[in-house]
Amino acid sequence: MKSLLVKAAKRLAPKFGLQATEASDPRNYFHAFFYLRHTGCRLEHLASLRLPVRGQRVLEVGAGIGDHSRYYRDRDCQITITEPREDNLAVLRRRFPDADIRKHDLEAPGPELDNEKFDITHCYGTLYHLGNPAATLEYLAKLTRGMLLLETCVSFGDGLEINIVPEKREDPTQATSGSGCRPTRRWLFEQLKQSFPHVYVPVTQPNHPEFPTDWTQPDQHAAPLSRAIFIASRTPLTNDQLVTGLPSVQERHP
Repeated sequence: MKSLLVKAAKRLAPKFGLQATEASDPRNYFHAFFYLRHTGCRLEHLASLRLPVRGQRVLEVGAGIGDHSRYYRDRDCQITITEPREDNLAVLRRRFPDADIRKHDLEAPGPELDNEKFDITHCYGTLYHLGNPAATLEYLAKLTRGMLLLETCVSFGDGLEINIVPEKREDPTQATSGSGCRPTRRWLFEQLKQSFPHVYVPVTQPNHPEFPTDWTQPDQHAAPLSRAIFIASRTPLTNDQLVTGLPSVQERHP
């Protein structure tokens, strides 16, 4: 009976503008309501920073199924989309058949990007799924001739901690190695300064509960995760949406 119902659902779904998926399909994770909301808030905030991305050569790492890729494709960028998981890559290739899509694992980088340079590297929601963030940031810096845009989960505090944490390998949105990290903002800021002469933090945070606005009151942060955004650049940026230090208080993006 169950198989008959599944077949009927797959047959009827397109008539209502829907698509039936298998339980293991990564879209069931990336396109869950809470995930779509989170993605939308981050991209809305990214657009508000008014960074000069149009027409640039972009590297996106840990792309998942490409929900951030569209941001750059819509701005006429030449984008290279990378992702380590085969199931996610299959979705990417169906969504963007004309795109430069490559299998690439930041935990153990192969030769896929050797001798290449990018104007912009987009690393949103990826670094905290890796067990060696220092090596990853150094590697990404070598690939970046312009700006590194970084969004990641962090820990409260002013120390220089990395805070390794376990993650679920079987979850297509989490670490392939089973180890992630929750570094402090201070650690990330200092690490980026080792590779880039100019490091900025936005005045605002995305309009989402996982992005704190008062870093002095961790007890007031109710969400299970806390996130921050950094812009590292080879050249100085004149932008009233960015500051050159670590603000203890940020505004909420409207």
